[in-house]
Amino acid sequence: MGERPASGALPLPVAVICGGGRLPVEVIASVVESGRRVVAVAIKGEADTGVDAYNPAYLGWGQIGKLATLLEREGCREIVMIGSVTRRPELREIVGDLGTMRRLPKIVASLAGGDDSILKKIIRLFEDEGFRVIGAHEVAPGLLARSGTIVGKDPGAAAALDLKLAREAVIALGRLDIGQAAVSVAGRVIAVEGAEGTDAMLERCRAVRERGRVKGRGGVLVKCAKPGQDMRVDLPTVGPETVRAAANAGLSGIGIEAGRVLIAERARTEALARENSISLWGIDPLEEAHEPREAAK
Repeated sequence: MGERPASGALPLPVAVICGGGRLPVEVIASVVESGRRVVAVAIKGEADTGVDAYNPAYLGWGQIGKLATLLEREGCREIVMIGSVTRRPELREIVGDLGTMRRLPKIVASLAGGDDSILKKIIRLFEDEGFRVIGAHEVAPGLLARSGTIVGKDPGAAAALDLKLAREAVIALGRLDIGQAAVSVAGRVIAVEGAEGTDAMLERCRAVRERGRVKGRGGVLVKCAKPGQDMRVDLPTVGPETVRAAANAGLSGIGIEAGRVLIAERARTEALARENSISLWGIDPLEEAHEPREAAK
């Protein structure tokens, strides 16, 4: 792996590989504000147009050879991967990249077999090239939720119970690698997140409440990292759409795991929470939730 600069030297530039959403733009802005140079890499068909302000290189996921060449030329040894990805690389993109074709045996060997997630395998590919993949929170710590009441009132007894129940449900979900969020209303867990994502889960909550299947007003959403979550990739995030969906579902609060969940578009997210009388709380995880797992081989 590349070495860090000596004490007192300027930090090496960091590459930010940008998927969809506004979060990559915020990460870049935070790094630039800290005085560190960013090499922005926008994934074709995914990256938000806001990334264009940072003169990105547009590459497809299949263009690993071109990406490695770019990062070597720019002197990057550290990489942040942030944002959503909705499509797989096309064959013509891979075939057209000679650097990727040269690495194809290594790529196939890395991606074949095993129980690791695809993201962990992608990290392994970068590490094999001598790069270090780091988490967005390492270069933009201000995006993480802090502990305590962020917006609104401190939780009362009813909200505290719902926070506890929903948090325990999320931990159980995470151990099965199912989801990162749950909703509790009046002391009862009424929804858990599956592959459809948090916003779609909240839409189910809205429909269930409208049909009169939920007794009681208010309720809370809790979003946490999964047990054993790799902090380098796929950190859970809440943002304006989360608040809007929670309001539509009739909820009165959102619990966010402090230090392990990102808040996208923080000013807008907090403003929407105030407008909709939704409290935001940074909650501490149950201690057993993040016991270290055996490292992947």
